[in-house]
Amino acid sequence: MHQKMSHPNLIYIFADQLRYQSCGYAGDTKADTPNIDQLAKESLNFCNAVSGHPVCAPYRASLFTGKYTTSTGMVINEIRMNPNHKCIGHVLTENGYQTGYIGKWHLWADELGNHYDPKNSYTPPGPDRLGFDGFWAAYNFHHEYYDTYYHKDSPEKITMKGYEPDGQAELAMKWIKEKSAFSEPFALFLSFGTPHDPWNRENVPEKFYDRFKDVEFSLPKNYREENDPHADGWARLSQEERSHIPEWKKVYYAMASNLDWNIGRILDAVNQAGIRDNTILVFTSDHGEMFGAHGRRAKNIFYEEAVRVPFLIRWPGKVSAGYRSDACLNTPDIMPTLLSMMSLPIPDEVEGMDLSHCALGKEGPEPQAALMECTGATAAWEDGHEWRALRSKRYTYAIYRSDGEELLFDDIRDPWQMTNLAKDINYAGILDGFRKLLKERMEKLNDTFASCTWYRDHWTKDRRIVKTATLNP
Repeated sequence: MHQKMSHPNLIYIFADQLRYQSCGYAGDTKADTPNIDQLAKESLNFCNAVSGHPVCAPYRASLFTGKYTTSTGMVINEIRMNPNHKCIGHVLTENGYQTGYIGKWHLWADELGNHYDPKNSYTPPGPDRLGFDGFWAAYNFHHEYYDTYYHKDSPEKITMKGYEPDGQAELAMKWIKEKSAFSEPFALFLSFGTPHDPWNRENVPEKFYDRFKDVEFSLPKNYREENDPHADGWARLSQEERSHIPEWKKVYYAMASNLDWNIGRILDAVNQAGIRDNTILVFTSDHGEMFGAHGRRAKNIFYEEAVRVPFLIRWPGKVSAGYRSDACLNTPDIMPTLLSMMSLPIPDEVEGMDLSHCALGKEGPEPQAALMECTGATAAWEDGHEWRALRSKRYTYAIYRSDGEELLFDDIRDPWQMTNLAKDINYAGILDGFRKLLKERMEKLNDTFASCTWYRDHWTKDRRIVKTATLNP
């Protein structure tokens, strides 16, 4: 059935830990992502998109609020989101959208660990779902992918037999078919858990692993044998772990291949429902993965492997197929950009920039650089890892709070970010410009570069965020 409506549908699909560099359309010849590559040909490619805080929960908080981490308070993983924000889910619901959320939520837990207890895995209906008041098939987080579970509107765990991404795609396909029969538009957010670790053969279907079992994966060009001294416990590598990186990559790429297969099925479901032309479809990821680059694993760092993410928008007849925008799209920019494209109101409290004109091929203002934040260790109240960074179309500038170390990379001439130009006198003017821009951006957000434990002591109680976005440090 063909819908007739004034506002388009929205399908927002995001992977977990899939970096831009590991997509076929981005140039990785080892990637097996034909459906994503074809989608890229049909979409606008925001080729400079980054994760504003490359960690699972902080990213999601920024995605839904259009705000930076220092305003959401979601400064580490495993704390509970304060619902006192005007979120994209609220705007959608208030404007007659049927909403759906499937997969990983990661904004509900209030303790480190004990992920499977419903008190941490189940988000009850109401304000903590941030406006997603329709279909709900979600869980806080887990990264085991066989015979897992999700919740609907009770703490009861609903078993998902088989491989989780396959089951999540089937839920999405069924929901798309059902909602396409209604005259009201719908918005579906599908949060896959893959290709997040653990990367063992038992965590991916054999037929996808077999595609890579004989592929040779080497250590990255910018691999460092020593752990980054600024890394937290989640980012450090033991010698044994370092020996597993090539095998990890096989599983990672196999997971991405499975993800691609499921995206192909969802795209087919959209076509079969007859809603392709009136649906904005987004494919992206919350952050990337380091795999030993710069002496780190995981994310939570400003290097390209962690922050640069795929970001494709398909809207036939509205968005130019195959067009590349080099605008510095950041996570807080996503909400205002999509709402503007959908002709929906953008809440006044949103901090991101509306870049819909870039998506629609029109002239308009762009950010000089994307501001990226790290406010602590991945999931612990631990000082010493905080940094701020700016990524422009050419350069990445970063500074650590603990020792004031500055880094400057020319990402065009030095895509592996191996030469720090911060102490090169020839770049003194560029360095000073970034210092001034960072100061301006942080002052505008009332970001005082506070320590991680400052947020523990002033913004949270029992790992629950109790202060609102208007009470910044």
